[in-house]
Amino acid sequence: MTLIRDMRYPTPSELALAARALADAEPGLVRLRQAGTSRGGAPLWLLSVRPARASRHVLVVAGAHANEPVGGATALDLARRVIRDPAPRAGCGWHFLLCADPDGAALHRTPRPYSLLDYHRNFFRPPGPEQPEWAPSLLPPDRLPPETRALTAVIDELRPVLQVSLHGTDLGGSWVQLTRDIPGLAEPFGKSAAELRIPVETSASDAAGWPSPGPGIFVMPEPVADAAGTFHPEDTRLSTWYHAHRYAGTTAIVEVPMWASDLVDDPAPHPDPRGALRMLAARLTEDAARVASVRDGFRDDGTAAAPLLRAVDWTLALIPLIAAEWTGPGAPAEATAARIGSIDAFGRRLSLRAAAMLLRVLRAGHHPAAPALDRLVTGWCEEFAARFQARWVPVATQVEHQSRTVLAAYERLAAVTPGP
Repeated sequence: MTLIRDMRYPTPSELALAARALADAEPGLVRLRQAGTSRGGAPLWLLSVRPARASRHVLVVAGAHANEPVGGATALDLARRVIRDPAPRAGCGWHFLLCADPDGAALHRTPRPYSLLDYHRNFFRPPGPEQPEWAPSLLPPDRLPPETRALTAVIDELRPVLQVSLHGTDLGGSWVQLTRDIPGLAEPFGKSAAELRIPVETSASDAAGWPSPGPGIFVMPEPVADAAGTFHPEDTRLSTWYHAHRYAGTTAIVEVPMWASDLVDDPAPHPDPRGALRMLAARLTEDAARVASVRDGFRDDGTAAAPLLRAVDWTLALIPLIAAEWTGPGAPAEATAARIGSIDAFGRRLSLRAAAMLLRVLRAGHHPAAPALDRLVTGWCEEFAARFQARWVPVATQVEHQSRTVLAAYERLAAVTPGP
């Protein structure tokens, strides 16, 4: 297998240009159309590879989180694979929403980061109500952003048997979340991760307590179930991930790391999970207080800094709830080292993200507090990388693993749910 080692994360405009070239090269098979418009007026492009007779459809969504840029590159790679190989498109149309949040992508700029600090220099992740997939779990229907309305309209149009949302994590391992189990997915997923030297996140903090039919595969609980130890400020079942269930579809969320760490794949029992969580909660609370003290001394003047400040405030508001969850009665008495490692990474990235976004605002305004906050962000990035022995995963490797996992999910799902 040969991978392009100098591959970079494409911007939304570069994605659109590449997609247009595919459509021009295969006009009878490939179509590019605008599926909507963002709040800022940017087009939402849908690339379709559709045979003449398609009895089922797959929808792949990229760029739902602005700080997870790998999805667009994976969407293009998958489109090229489907164009070349008639097997996955036999009776199936494949559709790729190239970037679900182009406004957010314009604020988070990481075409080719070289370190965690480089990644956080231009970091942006919008607050939950402004994220296309999460907005329905936090806002009433009449206040949904246009990106969400466009995405749900595409789902209503296609009625996909499989919806795939391409996500990424800054540091850790790979895992897959499913709204319904896809039998047999764990085997090809694990094989791909092993071949590409990507750790499998066996106890992802996003899915703690969820049913796991295989390492790194997690199935979202039924509505009546209570997944102990899982903190979600949003109701997952109200997200666009579940919109496909109206048409008997299944959604897979495929996560891949930018920097890998074997600490999230350690099955050894942790000697004192509750003690570790108390320590992590105390550190998170202290770190958040340091960021909040700087934020409290800065007033928004209504300029372009507003999206960054909304995101800072949203993140800081979540932290006390998360710390309480870690120290509450639901804290696990037994846990693997991988689970505590995943929670440790989750806490570090929360305070770091808030600080990084606030630093962007202070720098732009030449605020006197910027140098001190810069030192804090730099130190936290270095500690994060050192603690987890982070190693860079080339973009092409991230894309290869996501593409393999998506194709395996479709193959396994098609095997148990034959089309009409």
